[in-house]
Amino acid sequence: MLHIYCGDGKGKTTASIGLAVRMAGAGMKTAFVQFMKGGDTAELASLKKLDNIDVMRCDRDYGFFSTLSEQDKRELTDCHNRLLEQAFSGGYDGIILDEFTYAYGYELADRALAEELIIGSAERIEIAITGRDPAQVFEDAADYISEIRCLRHPYRKGVAARKGIEY
Repeated sequence: MLHIYCGDGKGKTTASIGLAVRMAGAGMKTAFVQFMKGGDTAELASLKKLDNIDVMRCDRDYGFFSTLSEQDKRELTDCHNRLLEQAFSGGYDGIILDEFTYAYGYELADRALAEELIIGSAERIEIAITGRDPAQVFEDAADYISEIRCLRHPYRKGVAARKGIEY
């Protein structure tokens, strides 16, 4: 089935990690694929300790979309396409596509390939995508959609992201 964790609130990645941990605990082989993110995060250290979870991401931090050069966009798109192909050809029982909605929305992944892989595979494996504003094609295909809303966040008061809490 296809799961979507979306919205403007904190916790989309955390919810998908919960699903990955649950699947791993049940003996399911799971790919946790991060799009757009390149910096080190505390959750990755935990996931890498679990035998049934493979963490996949680009080998470099490209920064924010607004700062990407055209060359960076091409390189990032190539990386994202490789990650999709690697995850969906790896014989996984579950695939988490963290921050995928951004890669898809900014056209930093082959949209036709992504749609074919995700929608075409959701009947035989568990797939979760995270991020704001999922494309309608994925909403229409989803079995679960969980919207996480931000009612209050310390960032609005000028508090920077804290290691172990926001990253």
